[in-house]
Amino acid sequence: MPADDTPLMPKATAVWLVDNTSLSFEQIAAFCRLHPLEIGAIADGDAAQGIKGADPMQTGQLTRAEIEKAEADKDYRLKLSKPKTIVPELKRKAPRYTPVSKRQDRPNAILWLLRQHPELKEAAIIRLVGTTKTTIHAIRDRTHWNSAHLAPLDPVTLGLCSQMDLDREVETAARESGITNPQPALGSADGLLSVEESLQPEEAEDEPTGNERYDADTVFKGLKAWTKGQPAEDDDEA
Repeated sequence: MPADDTPLMPKATAVWLVDNTSLSFEQIAAFCRLHPLEIGAIADGDAAQGIKGADPMQTGQLTRAEIEKAEADKDYRLKLSKPKTIVPELKRKAPRYTPVSKRQDRPNAILWLLRQHPELKEAAIIRLVGTTKTTIHAIRDRTHWNSAHLAPLDPVTLGLCSQMDLDREVETAARESGITNPQPALGSADGLLSVEESLQPEEAEDEPTGNERYDADTVFKGLKAWTKGQPAEDDDEA
């Protein structure tokens, strides 16, 4: 019987079949993939002590009709019921595929990652741009065949990875490396103002504060003289 036909919890299933059916030891042994002598020991109480029987019908591994058919024919071998739901097999995650048209940009992206985020491990860089450790070492040691012409370029801009993937890898690497210092502030010369800073009102230059008071006589002194046709006191004499 193939291994895929082995029921869940074979010994617990055998205990239940021994206690609740008239199947022969050979039939139970063939279904549970156990030795007939072990089934006999279970029936005598010499084996599987303390194991609670598991009903294969409740788990959908056997039907009542299948058991009755085997009880009527001692030469018949029980067949495991097919599962009603098929769970897809988990595929091993393959390395990130990089289109041929963008593979020439990978060295530039690797150089950018090595310079901007030295905390990133080689495995993280491989996940982001789909490269190899050999290429990373060559670019880091400047032994790459095209080192003289490489220019650091953001892999997100090049379309080699998403900004979300890059942020996640950087955050993970920083946490594992124990880096607690934040990145340079957005309000620095290399970045934009933060939202809080951009919403703050700018202070007007040379604007009265409201506490300053003006003398009305001083303000209108020259105006009164001008209305009477007399020169103001601060006018220059001819």
